[in-house]
Amino acid sequence: MRKAVISLLLVSAVITGCDTAQNTPATEGPAPAAGTRQLTDAEQLRISDAQQRLIGACMRRQGFDFWEAERHTLAESRTLGYVLDDVDWARTYGYGSRIYAKEAAARASNPNLAYRKGLSDQRRAAYDDALDEGVDAPMITVEIPGGGTLSKRIGGCVAEAEKKLYGDPREWFRAEKIAGHLRSLYVPRVLADRRFAAAQKAWSRCMKREGYDYRDPGASRQSAAARSERASEPEVFTAERELAVADATCARKTDLRSIGEERENHYVTQLRDRYGKALDTYARLQHQALERAKKIVGPRA
Repeated sequence: MRKAVISLLLVSAVITGCDTAQNTPATEGPAPAAGTRQLTDAEQLRISDAQQRLIGACMRRQGFDFWEAERHTLAESRTLGYVLDDVDWARTYGYGSRIYAKEAAARASNPNLAYRKGLSDQRRAAYDDALDEGVDAPMITVEIPGGGTLSKRIGGCVAEAEKKLYGDPREWFRAEKIAGHLRSLYVPRVLADRRFAAAQKAWSRCMKREGYDYRDPGASRQSAAARSERASEPEVFTAERELAVADATCARKTDLRSIGEERENHYVTQLRDRYGKALDTYARLQHQALERAKKIVGPRA
């Protein structure tokens, strides 16, 4: 369950090839099926890396060059949660501002974008068609929890890679989006939960003793994010690290993560009558993709 309230969105972009995180407590990270182990960060990254490898192989068969995403270290690629309780990581990376800056630089200099831009109009259209078929690709749509729909075009090498990892791309898209968007239903309940709220208040009191006045971890993170563009300056990054270390230390002292995970489990369980099938499908396809990814790429160091 920790991938929702506890963790941040980890998105693998096909062309830009970078992992990005958003500092918000309501994040896409569906809960696993009952009795199913949730994949670790390292395992999810291995699937993402395998997808890049498959897309590249497919594009080259179509006559195009393709560069796989730059791989950060496992430590740099970890999901940073609403509750940060890894003191050692915080002492090294703060809230990850310099990692995000590194990712932004990689996106700006991504060789796939430069390569596509250098193609003729006709070849560029063929490149887009090979990659995902563009506007001519079949459309799939799913109704998501909380109302509304999401649509996606599936075609080209992107669809081929998903099919090799997950099987039916339609089944995967539906399960992933339903499971991920359950957060709109249970995250507000977790944040309003009396036990979790009490733990956040204890965290806030601990932070005050450390010299910081923040209501919750989200506010602490936002204050650091406001200065993240200056993280290259030593004094700014030092301040970020000190704040992150205090945050993580207080989270450990107050058991904020374990309480959040327990309450999250509680509220997700209440939704299983309606969404249990999607959760089970999501977990099954993720584990299937992992086993297939193991035959394609090795783990990140």
